[in-house]
Amino acid sequence: MKVLVLGSGAREHAMCWSLANSPLITRLFCAPGNPGIEEEAECIDLNINNNNDIISFALKEKVDLVIPGPEIPLVNGIIDDLKKVNIKAFGPSKEAAKLEGSKNFTKEICKIAKIPTAKYEVFTDQNEAINYLNNTDVPVVIKADGLAAGKGVVIAQNKDEAVLAIENSFKGIFGDAGKTVLIEEYLEGIEASYFALCDGLTAIPLTNAQDHKRAGDGDTGPNTGGMGAFSPTPNLSEADNEYILNNIIKPTLVAMHNRGTPFQGILYAGLMLTSDGPKLIEYNVRFGDPECQVILTRIKSNLFEAILAAVEHTLDNFHIRFNDEPSLTVVFATKGYPGKYKNGSIISGIKETNNINGIKVFHAGTKKESNGRLVSNGGRVLSVTANAKTMEEARTLVYSALDNIKWDEGFYRKDIGKK
Repeated sequence: MKVLVLGSGAREHAMCWSLANSPLITRLFCAPGNPGIEEEAECIDLNINNNNDIISFALKEKVDLVIPGPEIPLVNGIIDDLKKVNIKAFGPSKEAAKLEGSKNFTKEICKIAKIPTAKYEVFTDQNEAINYLNNTDVPVVIKADGLAAGKGVVIAQNKDEAVLAIENSFKGIFGDAGKTVLIEEYLEGIEASYFALCDGLTAIPLTNAQDHKRAGDGDTGPNTGGMGAFSPTPNLSEADNEYILNNIIKPTLVAMHNRGTPFQGILYAGLMLTSDGPKLIEYNVRFGDPECQVILTRIKSNLFEAILAAVEHTLDNFHIRFNDEPSLTVVFATKGYPGKYKNGSIISGIKETNNINGIKVFHAGTKKESNGRLVSNGGRVLSVTANAKTMEEARTLVYSALDNIKWDEGFYRKDIGKK
């Protein structure tokens, strides 16, 4: 089969790396890809936010299956448009992708399905939102309703921070995504990520992971797209995993099916483990990044066969297996990220690092110049991932491996997985 993966980050590199092992795939494309993905797939220069470009290429090359990595193509309805021309695709429809595209939509599903989540109120008027704060405890969470590249959530420690977050959102710093604002109860606890593979009504656990969002050591500094992750997390017991599957994931699938928008693809639950049990913070409708890197370096089953089972609605007969050994990844980012940063700094030592047993370097924001030099081309640039017998061994291995990569303009957290 011919397969097209959409995306250019470390998540998509991990996906192509895992898919390339399948004997069922005769040709693997990735659009637009990156220098690391070039080792696993044929990289195609396509605008993945333009559905027509994707469809034209897929028809021309007789692609059998399209697998979007990031959320934008899904929210843009690429699955629906591919279906119209009889091309199979892995992921939710435009309506089902609202689970990520609109936080208010997810809260409505939580109400219908009685899913445990934070209390909240929704506002389309700035003054009404600010007035509501007068009767609200702090800390409080301010969220732009739509997609804001991971920057639309502010945990306000006091009323002044909350007011500023509301004003910024309505001022338009997130574009249309911030025209509706949610003010949400602050949940105390430990964050965790839970992933399920879904085919409409059936969900099977993929495993769990724990992300590190803050830019600095000790969970300090601004929120980012993710500075590192590990899998599995010791903070989720088997009982927790069962509870999440039966009380959060499955009721969501039933509610989505009942409203005529069944969910197929990866359902990623961002959770807070509170004293009252796990509660849903938000949904994503695709693999997380960097969680994908630690999940796919642990998978024993054939990823492509699992995806096909979801697409063909046969997950009830499928069993997916993972190695017990943990994985841990550290993101190597450009100095200044998630704020302003410069592209074009030289990176070396990746080949040597990949030769270390148990290590895999996934590319994200990299670019190969005409002279063959590898340079930075983004905020999060590399995802250095280790697989070992214990979490501590994985930590030691990954930080030792990072010493082999020479990049003056890069930085990374020194405490991923330390807790």
